[in-house]
Amino acid sequence: MALGEFTRQLAQQAIGNQVKDLLDAPAAAPTPEGIGPTIFAQVQAMQKALKEDQELVVLYQSRAEVIRVIEFFAPSWQVAVLTGIDANKNVTRVVSPFETLQLVCKPMKAAAKPLRINFIPPKAKSE
Repeated sequence: MALGEFTRQLAQQAIGNQVKDLLDAPAAAPTPEGIGPTIFAQVQAMQKALKEDQELVVLYQSRAEVIRVIEFFAPSWQVAVLTGIDANKNVTRVVSPFETLQLVCKPMKAAAKPLRINFIPPKAKSE
């Protein structure tokens, strides 16, 4: 057997073993990608970037009213539950799919102690 033929055969075996190992390896855990995690992370990043005397005002507007969001809860990455205060100072909750959620976010100078939005991500599912 010629040296070139022997080298080619070794290379084919090595590549074949690597492909087999890749196919036999267990699938990696999926990362939470999509609209839900993206919105959640963006609002968190906006709040994190604030100066000490600023607060992030997050508003959600439905047809009838506007609420100022004070808590952002994601029971899953498909659904958001926003807790906030309406114009009459009533605690109000909005349950919405992330796909239809539209928020207005603006950093503002705080009049008193800056309000920080509470973020509650989905609980990790135990296998």
